[in-house]
Amino acid sequence: MRITEIRPRRKSLSAVFLDGEFAMNLDTAALREAGWREGLEISDEELLTLKQESSRRRAREKALYLLEHRDHSKKELAEKIARTEGMEAGREAAERMEEIGLVNDASYARRYAAELLGRKGFAPRRARQELRRKGIDPELIEEILAEQEEDPQEKIREILERKYARVLPDEKGRRRAIGALERLGYEYDDIRSVLREMITDLDCEE
Repeated sequence: MRITEIRPRRKSLSAVFLDGEFAMNLDTAALREAGWREGLEISDEELLTLKQESSRRRAREKALYLLEHRDHSKKELAEKIARTEGMEAGREAAERMEEIGLVNDASYARRYAAELLGRKGFAPRRARQELRRKGIDPELIEEILAEQEEDPQEKIREILERKYARVLPDEKGRRRAIGALERLGYEYDDIRSVLREMITDLDCEE
């Protein structure tokens, strides 16, 4: 087949036309380095090779773009890139970012766990689920959660005092607080225990 036209597109892409028909968009730099030009005859194998190289380049560029905005786990980064560049290119790009030190699951997981347990108020059970979803190694998750372990009842009391103190005297308000705490991953027995103490304290104050 013959390249009949190469038309520049946005975002460093070029549209490649083969035998007078649009074939695909490829990375402009990859095209230039391969020496592709209008009128050149290419084989199916050469087309496949350049398509793969184009995907790898685009995947690395997307990886860098994503990491400029926030940290990602290796699995999360690969999955995001795979949506547009394919699974293989996504995996290779994430591995490359790990090799050059831009992706580190251990440091990412520690920061993410601190956010989940601290600012978001998640219980370890819920934090564990979120970390697994990001592809963090189970042994690393347990190590990190052990490092940041807090008394669940103290955390429950803190959340209730900060967000639900005004509604605790009301049964409907208590049900709402219990539901919210269960969604955060806290055990029902711990929630009820803290609520009984706080309600007793409120009755004593009256």
